[in-house]
Amino acid sequence: MVNRKRVYTWSGLAIALALLFAVNLLSDAAFTSMRADLTENRLYTLTTGTKSILGRLQEPITLRLFLSQKEATRLPGINNYTQRVKELLREYERQAGGAIKLLVIDPEPFSEDEDRADAYGISGVPLDDEGTTLYFGLVGTNSTDDEEVIPFFSVDREELLEHDLTKMVYQLSNTEATRVGLISRLPLDGGQMDPQAMAMGLNQGMPRPWVVFEQMEQLFDVVAIEPDGGAIPDDIGVLMVVHPKQLPPSMLYAIDQYVLGGGRVLVFVDPNSEVDRAPGMMGMAAPPGSSGLEPLFAAWGIRLVDGKVAGDLSIAQRVRYGSPDSPGVIDYPVWMNLPVELNNADDVVTARLGNLVLASPGVLEDLGKEGITVTPLVTTTENAMAFDVGRVQVLTDPAELLSGYQRGGERLNLAVRVSGRVETAFPGGPPSSEGEEMQNGEAATRTHLEASRQDVNLIIVADSDMLADDYWAQAQNLLGTRLVIPTAANGDFVINSLENLLGSNELISVRSRGQFSRPFTRVAGLQQEAEIRYRRKERELLASLEDTERKLIELEKGSRNDQRLILSQEQLAEIEKFRQEKIRIRKELRLVRHQLRKDIEKLESATKFINIGFVPLLIGIGGLLVGLRKLRRGNRGSQR
Repeated sequence: MVNRKRVYTWSGLAIALALLFAVNLLSDAAFTSMRADLTENRLYTLTTGTKSILGRLQEPITLRLFLSQKEATRLPGINNYTQRVKELLREYERQAGGAIKLLVIDPEPFSEDEDRADAYGISGVPLDDEGTTLYFGLVGTNSTDDEEVIPFFSVDREELLEHDLTKMVYQLSNTEATRVGLISRLPLDGGQMDPQAMAMGLNQGMPRPWVVFEQMEQLFDVVAIEPDGGAIPDDIGVLMVVHPKQLPPSMLYAIDQYVLGGGRVLVFVDPNSEVDRAPGMMGMAAPPGSSGLEPLFAAWGIRLVDGKVAGDLSIAQRVRYGSPDSPGVIDYPVWMNLPVELNNADDVVTARLGNLVLASPGVLEDLGKEGITVTPLVTTTENAMAFDVGRVQVLTDPAELLSGYQRGGERLNLAVRVSGRVETAFPGGPPSSEGEEMQNGEAATRTHLEASRQDVNLIIVADSDMLADDYWAQAQNLLGTRLVIPTAANGDFVINSLENLLGSNELISVRSRGQFSRPFTRVAGLQQEAEIRYRRKERELLASLEDTERKLIELEKGSRNDQRLILSQEQLAEIEKFRQEKIRIRKELRLVRHQLRKDIEKLESATKFINIGFVPLLIGIGGLLVGLRKLRRGNRGSQR
């Protein structure tokens, strides 16, 4: 009877084990599409914008992920990221409903796949001196053989992974040429665009196009639009307005209607354009010019604070001033080098962007209009102050700005994104001054729009000087080739903004996401706590050293005889005291370090146990309890 029970028990365990494997196989086959994203930032859940783009795909797209599997497994940080990329790409494939085909290719050394990866432009990263190379890039192609490439998935762009993938898919599904319309009072192209700028002499000394303009031409079809005109071509994908000084009502109205019709705009205004210094009387430079975009700004829910220039002493650039005989260097608060911490990390334009350099920028304010969202992209610190623009324009000594400097206590907006539904700045229709141009031109046949047809997307920057080479790029001539060395990310900001605005509303809505890698904050806290204790002890040791050295010097001064140092009993006792103190403090330092390691090891062991062993242990205990309960019931039944 007992043997039969044992047979039944072992048979039951074997059947349970077989059922476990069968359920796993069945669930893997039948429930592949069922997913549960339990990550804090929903890292594996696509945004609504991405799902909308994938759902509208009409033509097939092939994504080829070149990944060196063996090499990646040797790098824990990279290996975890490769898993996230693969999982996210599979989610794209599922959401596209057959319109996306994903191929994962392992380019082994000296294989045709490796040659194909090199031909596509996938960047191989050498890992050692033996030629071992890691490939981790993506190539996307469509039915017309257009290509988009991500040469290497950098962990530094982890928060932008979904945006980068969605952008690739969007560009492969929308292959029309992107045209950027440029309205500028500054000679970005070297002075050839604006006849007024040429007449005023603004192109003197700048025969070459600005670096930012050259970068724009490499990526977009840049079309010049006459600032004093009154029309914007229909095929303009995004409009870039730079230093719109004294634009006529016809052009303001054209921009207004362009925005209401769904056009995107990147604007650079400036209350104190240092580049726009037109020649004045007697050959002297006139005060810098100012520009704004009223009444459009009021309709868009923002305001450029009149007559104010932002300055921040905590991020000020150091400038030279004075005469050659008595030069000086001082912090100039209205010229700012803004660190990455002041960029909006949640917006794809400024996320992962480097430092920006701005010169006497203005201040943008949110008017709080209903239905309009104003999102800061770049701000000052809380130490900023708004200066009167007149004070800056007539300034001869930069030190004068420091007198009376007062911390404002709040951040000032230097660049913002405007989104939402807006109304026209011309509720009465086209300006009455349009006259014959509105009657004879094509614009006369267009319907006047009172409100935007959809949510607008605008990026407004309160500085135009940031585009000039002097503030962010150094150009050098190397063997006849012009080499540009950026010193700030001003150019990247412009390109990011244009690329973002050229996308659909769905693509623009894809924001920066959280990181896949989750640091042990408790471990980091322990490290910081122990480090603070260690540094405190270190300072105590240094202070003890300095104090003892001072005492020794005093003793030596009174005990020198015939150029020789004669150590008294007092000196010897002091030295011995110092040595014992030094030994004691060093022991304490070692104890602090030892305790640090012990705390971290305990925490790591506990974390590993909870993550790896605790849940299986609970399941095992639960199974054991259930088995014991059934065994007791069986024993009771047999006794009856």
